[in-house]
Amino acid sequence: MDIVGPQTNPDGMSVITVRVIKSFEFRTSKNLIIKVDLSQTTVGNLKDACRELIKTKPGFKAYRNVQLDTLKIYTHAFGHKTQNLIINLEDDGFLCDDSAMLDFVGIKNETELSIFEMKAYEEYKANPTMSWESQA
Repeated sequence: MDIVGPQTNPDGMSVITVRVIKSFEFRTSKNLIIKVDLSQTTVGNLKDACRELIKTKPGFKAYRNVQLDTLKIYTHAFGHKTQNLIINLEDDGFLCDDSAMLDFVGIKNETELSIFEMKAYEEYKANPTMSWESQA
């Protein structure tokens, strides 16, 4: 009997969730669900695919003006989640090498990633406050 779970897929394709982050301080994000072959897709290919889907999917019109230049691992399937609901603020998990295959950098089936603008992330990390909380 073959067990199919988050680590194995019979067709070789894996489902990953990519959080498209527009604003950290307002927690503005939307999820893209993408099915990819982790052993044949590079980090750069995934970034390009995300940008293309954002350009063409009608629900992402408000996200088209954001410079999406960075991918970061949010969580793995059945792994711990961070306390921050918008982004994993730990220093590790950046996918910097655009030529690396997704499986080589540790992406597995049902991994959640975040795609965002690095400049906005650095500003948020320096002062991680939510704007809607301070307007009470």
